Amino acid sequence: MDLTAREQALLLELTQVLSSSLDLTEVLGRAQGTLARLLPCDYAALCVSRPERPGDYEWMGLGAPGILFAHYPELAGVDLELKRSLLYLRCRELGLPLEHVMAVLLDLRQDWHGGFTLYREHTLPFSEREQALLDDLTPYLTNTVRNCLLFGNEATRGDLLDALFRHRGAECVVMDPPEHEKLRTPGATDLLRRWYPEELKANDARLPQELREHLTRLRAPGTKRVPGVDTWTRSGGKHDLKVTFVELPEQRGNRPWVLVLQECSRAIPMPEAWRQKLSRREVEVVQGVLSNWTNETIAEDLGLTLNTVKTHLRNIFPKLGIESRTDLLYQAAWRQKPG
Repeated sequence: MDLTAREQALLLELTQVLSSSLDLTEVLGRAQGTLARLLPCDYAALCVSRPERPGDYEWMGLGAPGILFAHYPELAGVDLELKRSLLYLRCRELGLPLEHVMAVLLDLRQDWHGGFTLYREHTLPFSEREQALLDDLTPYLTNTVRNCLLFGNEATRGDLLDALFRHRGAECVVMDPPEHEKLRTPGATDLLRRWYPEELKANDARLPQELREHLTRLRAPGTKRVPGVDTWTRSGGKHDLKVTFVELPEQRGNRPWVLVLQECSRAIPMPEAWRQKLSRREVEVVQGVLSNWTNETIAEDLGLTLNTVKTHLRNIFPKLGIESRTDLLYQAAWRQKPG
């Protein structure tokens, strides 16, 4: 979408505000005025919920009345044109004279999911252009909510960089772009050395080139954020290296970035019922398949010949009522679904 000069200025101002703090309430408060100029509305609301508690929403409002949050489960099925719904009348009874609603989902790519909604009490409907502007803003909203949920609680208890060092299950490298590295967690060097052995052989204190290049692209003026583009994944034989790039609030005149490094297994958990049907060695072979390893990698890992691995698989399939390697992966993944 071609933006006017005014829209570009407001969008730039808003995206800078959204990365100005890791306190979500503080960020939303700062963003309220600019958002109202970009997308005029009477009030807005952000909700975040964990999948294990789908009806238990944490609400943050930008001028939204508390009665809206209290009755949200009752109103959640509202469609965009409230006048066509019985809930329109219910909103009137509750003192919520809503005429129009515009909303987007936030794909947080963690344990959370959420949504952001704008409300109008007057009769002017939201336009297609306003919906497109909100869609353009959605990746920035998503990044803000995700970063605040990941680091906000820790950061409020002390220095932000110290909080990053305490972040469980990951190593971190903090950069003052484009090239200056401020600090890294103790295990970051070993992790990067494992994944970039040739490149870091001469200088393991330097960030690998492809990560530096990706950071440069994210920082380029006018770069439009796209969901997922700030996560870099490098595939290995048995694991993946996942690198999440997080833009931090301004500190002492600079805006640092942190690279959160996580070594992830690609394995699908094995259904417990399968273990009861297989020998110990067959279980190990299935675990290799569920890790997306090739037969050659499984053989090397278990100290077997390639033919022995193939023989185990031919015996495993009928025991589990499975026809192929692909079917094994599908059935294991399907059994992980709740319910």
